[in-house]
Amino acid sequence: MKQSLPQLVHLDREVCSSLELAEQHEWWLANGKGGYAGGTVAGTLTRRYHGLLIAPLQSHLQRHLLFAKADAELLDGDRVIPLHTNRWGSGTVEPLGHLCIESFRLDGRMPVWRYRLDDLLIEARIWMEYGRHSTSLAWRLLENPAERKVSLRVRLLTNVRDHHGITGFENNSPSFQTNDHELDIAYPDCPTLHFHSRCGEVQSADYWVDDFDLPAERDRGLSNLDRHLCVGFMTFPIHAGHWVGLTASIEEDEPACYMEDAMRRFQARDLATLTRAKITVPELIQAPAWIDQLILAADSFVIRHEPNEAGRSDAIVAGYPWFGEWGRDSMIALPGLLLATGRYQQARSLLLEYLPMVDRGMLPNFFPGNGEAARYNTADAALWYIAAWCEYFSVIKDLPSLAYAWPVLQQIVKHYRNGTRHGIGMDGSDGLLRAGETGVQLTWMDARVGDNVITPRIGKPVEINALWYNALQTMEYFAHILKDEERAKEYSAMAARTRVGFQRYVRPKHKGLFDVLDSPDGNDDAIRPNQIFAVSLPFTPLGPDARQDVVAICARHLLTPCGLRSLDPASPDYRANYQGDVWSRDSAYHQGTAWAWLLGHYAMAEYRVSGNAERALSRLEGMQDHLNKAGLGTVSEIFDGEAPHTARGSPAQAWSVACVLDAWLKLRRAQSMSEKEHPHEQARSVA
Repeated sequence: MKQSLPQLVHLDREVCSSLELAEQHEWWLANGKGGYAGGTVAGTLTRRYHGLLIAPLQSHLQRHLLFAKADAELLDGDRVIPLHTNRWGSGTVEPLGHLCIESFRLDGRMPVWRYRLDDLLIEARIWMEYGRHSTSLAWRLLENPAERKVSLRVRLLTNVRDHHGITGFENNSPSFQTNDHELDIAYPDCPTLHFHSRCGEVQSADYWVDDFDLPAERDRGLSNLDRHLCVGFMTFPIHAGHWVGLTASIEEDEPACYMEDAMRRFQARDLATLTRAKITVPELIQAPAWIDQLILAADSFVIRHEPNEAGRSDAIVAGYPWFGEWGRDSMIALPGLLLATGRYQQARSLLLEYLPMVDRGMLPNFFPGNGEAARYNTADAALWYIAAWCEYFSVIKDLPSLAYAWPVLQQIVKHYRNGTRHGIGMDGSDGLLRAGETGVQLTWMDARVGDNVITPRIGKPVEINALWYNALQTMEYFAHILKDEERAKEYSAMAARTRVGFQRYVRPKHKGLFDVLDSPDGNDDAIRPNQIFAVSLPFTPLGPDARQDVVAICARHLLTPCGLRSLDPASPDYRANYQGDVWSRDSAYHQGTAWAWLLGHYAMAEYRVSGNAERALSRLEGMQDHLNKAGLGTVSEIFDGEAPHTARGSPAQAWSVACVLDAWLKLRRAQSMSEKEHPHEQARSVA
């Protein structure tokens, strides 16, 4: 099977040379070790998270900005032509190197720029070495008809701050060491940052460049001025057809290899990722290019690190650039990131590594990463964990691993039935789970500002009980598989009681489901997307009519091309746009904002009530266009509830990518089965 890298993402001069448009398009890279790099197509810094090497220093969650920027300029005789652009706190934009960008594209995941300078054409590329905290930048001259002697000079800007922060003026200065083609920068209490090249002339420097303006932070109501330390310059002769460049790394054994070799390694790994997925999951062989791009995007969220004190080495980053590891997000994303892409061993490893962390029946939701203990502030993560085991076992009939996990899975159900933290427990009168306490938000609608919970859902949230029913049915199935018939009877009886109790959610007159039952203010009839899980999950407590009503209500009030709105626009609490300061954004987070991860669940629910896989697949196609916007080649966290549905939040979100991939694969399988079962109908429809 001959495989090539997707060439889906391409921006022309009209976008690239417009600062406003080019800054709306961002590239992001990850190294599989918790580090990342990212920036705008224009080359400007607009976020505090933009940089060329952001790496964890103490743990895989404590990431610091180390290599901030590489400002390149072409030296052509007496001319100095900038290939970079900077925004300054005064409002000035200078220099204007983005005006020279002829095009930008992703070669698989690798960002590629082309700069047109009169009769000269220069290509630039950036990539990160997998499994190493190392970023490479390379340039080559593609056209030089007059064969002029030109060179490239690159200013190196560094930092050593938490990626969430802004640099103050108290930073300690580093020590410098230079030798042939190498510059080493050692900040106190930080690994040495090595800059090296095979042909670059090195000149050290030591001065702060102040007043970088970060408009995305200003728009978020946060501090928007930053500063970085210039530690030196590298200058390269540049010739037609030959790559020159540099590598920045905190690895002690970083080799001074040829740019072409390092570039090929990066591309070979992307090709291997695609090939492995297609060999393991045959439905992916004829997948369209945008699905290939998502397979590569999925790889960016899966990290391996040195085993910690608990023996864990696998994790899922919830989103770039600011999210770390979240238990709920990891379990929701696992089927799409790992199972849909054929990474079965990593799925098994991740599931098993979470077993020792189950405490009082709960899965940790948030891992602070600063030495603090994991936080068990979620009612649904453990239920998504059981759902992930169900997905895993349905693909890989791994009986030994299931048997090993079985005692812990039983403990989850036992604690949820008898009661655990934060008021989570089963109401014996209807078999439904109640959850919640003042000041704590336990569901995925978890926005809060200070002690103010924006969407309090104390009581019996609908998706918690859809997950609870799904878990009980899954446990009955597992019990039969493991020949534990006593437990099978117990879970069957519990599921039957929950199924009867769940009918309390059904609203009269075909209005879908209540969002929360038995809250302090009674039953909440707000139209929210949480009801979709009662249809999209493998086991549903609803009858056919109620399922159809749920899908119809979500389609009529919540569906957008990029996800489901979190609230009906007719609600007085509806917020059409997610923007402004922290309060404005957090108060809109679940009050109308559209969530991409819900689109996959909607598509699955629609298929389950209609049986029309082709139509359900069409619901996912809006993501194809999105891959050329915002976080290029990946899927954003959220979108404005109103058209044009501008992408907001994290520009690269794990469960957004995962749920689209997972739904696409399941629907494609369903479509293939239908074509095999009804070949004559298929032939007529094609004709």
